[in-house]
Amino acid sequence: MIAATASAAAPGAPGRLGQAMPADQALVYLEALGSWRDQRKSELDLLDEAALRVPDQSAFTNDMLLSMALWKAVADRHDLLVATWDSGRVGPAELERLSTLVWGRLDASRELPQRNSAQVGGGALAVSLPEACRLSDALAASLRARLGVDTSEADATVRLRQLRTAVERVRDLVDREPASTHDAAAELFTKLDARVTDAASRAQRGASVGGLIGPLETDVALVERDLIVGAANRRADARDESRARGLRTELEARGAALRVLAARCVAEVTPAPRFAVPDVAALGAVPREPDAVDAYLLRLDAVGRAMTMAQDAYAAALTERDELRGRLEAYAAKAGALGVPPAAAGDLEDLQHRADEVLSAAPADVTRARHLLAAYQAYLADVLAQGRASGPRTGGTA
Repeated sequence: MIAATASAAAPGAPGRLGQAMPADQALVYLEALGSWRDQRKSELDLLDEAALRVPDQSAFTNDMLLSMALWKAVADRHDLLVATWDSGRVGPAELERLSTLVWGRLDASRELPQRNSAQVGGGALAVSLPEACRLSDALAASLRARLGVDTSEADATVRLRQLRTAVERVRDLVDREPASTHDAAAELFTKLDARVTDAASRAQRGASVGGLIGPLETDVALVERDLIVGAANRRADARDESRARGLRTELEARGAALRVLAARCVAEVTPAPRFAVPDVAALGAVPREPDAVDAYLLRLDAVGRAMTMAQDAYAAALTERDELRGRLEAYAAKAGALGVPPAAAGDLEDLQHRADEVLSAAPADVTRARHLLAAYQAYLADVLAQGRASGPRTGGTA
């Protein structure tokens, strides 16, 4: 049996998202959160030591890793809070920022154990700071009970009081459950509440409840953890569905514009690319089931990549035609500025005229225009080289 250690309990967080946090409450919360952070770290070190001594270490690995990740996420956020607090030198903007840091989302990127189907999609748990602390409390309580860290040494009255607090947190979580899962969650809460009430009554009558408290702590911690994770998953699913709707709308507008670009390219340039522009409507409406939304997002991503490929090809064809026009004008200006013999000037004008005709046609044959421009460039370079070899010219004559 490992020596007992007091279990940390997350402090209640003041304020709410979007409202400035009262300065006096912010100070109290920061001090309490700092104490919780230090106490939880000591507790996790003890639990880690205990987990290393049991025969089946793998049974505790996932929960220990998640506990460590949660502690690190909370500790990092505490550092930001302290920096923002700046020893009390805060105004309305800083107090509102404190509230955002407390009630906004922080990511504990650790895969949850797949017990009781409580798994976070994508391996990232997005919760607020208070939720992360409560989830850490629940995991620590479960680990302590399973590892037997303090099942006999800790005072039963204190542990029962902590159990009652945890059950009340479960009640709050159950009240926020959607209709589809509320009844099942409420049934679990009712059973836990009855067990805690029974254990407390036994303790008041002087009965030994040490054997009841350990399993209760484990079950309450698991239910609380699963409810927190479920809520986080629902928020993530809702964000995914919203993101899918926004991305679909964006791709619909992008596809319409791309079809205009493709039609313009085919009309103005030959040879033109022949990329099909994906029709987002072919994917159907955005689904509501989380797994279906994930698959839908993958298809939207594929459509987006196909549109990017088509847009790059059509834009490149039009850009090449415009670049050929610009280069032709530049070479013609160079020929006029440097002066060339009349015969050569006539040949260059003829090449320029032919290239202009090709580039002005609809559609413009960029392959032919490219060859004409290359001929113009080569002829001009040869004429200028001959001119340098025979000495300077004046007035455009030999």
